[in-house]
Amino acid sequence: MSDGDGDAGGRTEISTETDPSVLVLRKGTHGVPIEEYAAALRDRLPDGSVELARTPAAERESIRDAEFVTGMVLEEPLLERAENLEVFACAYAGTGHLPMDRLEQRGVTVTNASGVHGPNIGEHVLGSILRFTRRFHVGNRRQRRREWRHYQAHELQGSMVTIVGLGAIGTAVAERLEPFGVETVGIRYTPEKGGPTDEVIGFDPEALHEALARTDYLVLACPLTETTRGLIDRDAFVTLDPEAVLVNVARGPVVDTGALLEAVRSNWIRGAALDVTDPEPLPEDHPLWNFENVKITPHNAGHTPKYYDRLAEIVAENARRFAECDGDGIDLENQVRP
Repeated sequence: MSDGDGDAGGRTEISTETDPSVLVLRKGTHGVPIEEYAAALRDRLPDGSVELARTPAAERESIRDAEFVTGMVLEEPLLERAENLEVFACAYAGTGHLPMDRLEQRGVTVTNASGVHGPNIGEHVLGSILRFTRRFHVGNRRQRRREWRHYQAHELQGSMVTIVGLGAIGTAVAERLEPFGVETVGIRYTPEKGGPTDEVIGFDPEALHEALARTDYLVLACPLTETTRGLIDRDAFVTLDPEAVLVNVARGPVVDTGALLEAVRSNWIRGAALDVTDPEPLPEDHPLWNFENVKITPHNAGHTPKYYDRLAEIVAENARRFAECDGDGIDLENQVRP
């Protein structure tokens, strides 16, 4: 935490209160009322104060004196009214939508919701893999036609699954695949850290393509960065086996959409399960909608009825740590800045 005047990221006296105080901003997520998030925080901070700013005017007024704020977004006009802000607990795992440069200038500590999505997105990936393994989409088509006719399927056991990104989501995917008897390769920036997969490699192009050549199911669970943007391009699709399946729960631009269309049309891959697309939302007239072997969900893998509960566990603990800090520094869970 830092000292100084208002424009330079200034602070008033560091709070020495032992009872946590949290301001919740009004935007919710996944169609679940933000009141449920505030309630979950109050349950975990019975001796603290949790204020929900339910209108724009309430946000503008309450954030002026707030030191610990949580929410999905924090736009610059509102940030400029936050005279005493010390911590912003972002309620999303990603922070690219935040004014991070200005937050850094102001000396604000930023945390995220990393780990909240692990179980539900892990299950979404597993369901997507099993759909293609057992070809449930073919069974659905024949049921609609009332057609009792056998079809060939696949077996997951003994397959190779490559997981790009070994954060909370990639780890959850690997853990859920373990009972199925598959081999796993994880791809991360720091392969020396190891991971939950049988093998861990970095983003070196040669190592990446060597893994792709052995891959039956390619799972993308990485953030969108300069390294991962367009990572799965035409060369990657050519390297993949024609029986390989792509599952993308990362971000749409990790995949070159034009190359994906060519791969599907030319039978370079068996299919794709896309929870994210580029562009997003996917336009109604986009050709990706028309392929039976492309399963599209509307960025829905992150939905879980337990979202606010998991998020509140992280944020409540951080609010307690902040309230108890002595001004010499603070160590928060999921801290992304500084």
